[in-house]
Amino acid sequence: MIQIAKFTFNPFQENTFILSDETKECVIIDPGCQTKEEKETLSNYISEKGLTPVRLLNTHCHVDHVFGNYYVSKKYNLPVEANELDLPTLKMVPQACMMYGIKEFELSPEPTVFLNEGDVVTFGNSKLDVIFTPGHAPGHVVFYAAEDGFVVNGDVLFLGSHGRTDLPGGDHQTLKKSIIEKMFVLPDETIVLSGHGSETTIGQERHSNPILR
Repeated sequence: MIQIAKFTFNPFQENTFILSDETKECVIIDPGCQTKEEKETLSNYISEKGLTPVRLLNTHCHVDHVFGNYYVSKKYNLPVEANELDLPTLKMVPQACMMYGIKEFELSPEPTVFLNEGDVVTFGNSKLDVIFTPGHAPGHVVFYAAEDGFVVNGDVLFLGSHGRTDLPGGDHQTLKKSIIEKMFVLPDETIVLSGHGSETTIGQERHSNPILR
């Protein structure tokens, strides 16, 4: 069974997730740790729980989701894994930092493992299905744990909301299509772990999410 740890980091209040199981292997998804203190919070949790990080995964490469990529990659000797279509998003990080007035950041290594629809991410005794969900970002993917009943969905769905589409590479109709055809086909009881804010469920959002209007 997968254990979920959530950390909220950086000025954008981004949710970073560490998933682990009984083998003590873990994956780190969207490390948003920016400051020294945030990085220590992440690594201290891993150390205290006796975990071994084996994958560094990005749902997408907006600045708030990759602040900690360099730190995690170097500390645990892990390649960055993301969808290839989000490379332009990653390359825009310095420009985004300038726009938001952010001076304290480390450039993420470029991904060397590319995640695509239908791939299966494995760690320990657990697996996550990769689902391609563009719209918020051109290379956005989500990680679905069917056996454990949850999906780490980055910035696709939020509680009563959805990812913005006014950033470079975003497209409202593409996001709507991703949500209806990829997310809303999951079971109602599936817990949605979002990149910002509180969790929700597929059933709740299928019946009330404003993307449907």
